[in-house]
Amino acid sequence: HVLSEDEKKTQEYDRLAFRYVSYVAIPLLAGYTVYSLMYETHKGWYSFIITTLSSFVYMFGFVQLVPQLIINYKLKSVAHMPWKAMVYKTLSTVVDDFFAFIIKMPWLHRLACFRDDVVFLILLYQRWIYRIDYSRANEYGQVADVKEEDESKKVEGVDKKE
Repeated sequence: HVLSEDEKKTQEYDRLAFRYVSYVAIPLLAGYTVYSLMYETHKGWYSFIITTLSSFVYMFGFVQLVPQLIINYKLKSVAHMPWKAMVYKTLSTVVDDFFAFIIKMPWLHRLACFRDDVVFLILLYQRWIYRIDYSRANEYGQVADVKEEDESKKVEGVDKKE
């Protein structure tokens, strides 16, 4: 499969974004591990390892979310996202927040719920300020057929005029 120019740009920005995020994420994880070892109480090494690994999982969840924001910023566009997917993401975010407030859970898990909110709000802002590039594949690999949409708009416009 030969990559188009947009796909090459997207891959380049994805590598760049992952590099930038890893420059921040790795020192933060190392710092949290040292902080947890020195200042938090653990029942044993097993407890410390499980706590540290769970913090790694939360951080890598964030690392997976941020590159898309950086790609959108660099390309100054957002991939076309169907409204059904957007509504699903909105409801998922609201439900996560609701349970983060009501259910007793570890502080890091609660923080992970709100980190998703920050990324979601930035995504909404990007969707508002950037144009929707229908020729770019969305997160599901779907690409809208721009020619068919343009033709259907023309046909609808002709039907309305007559």
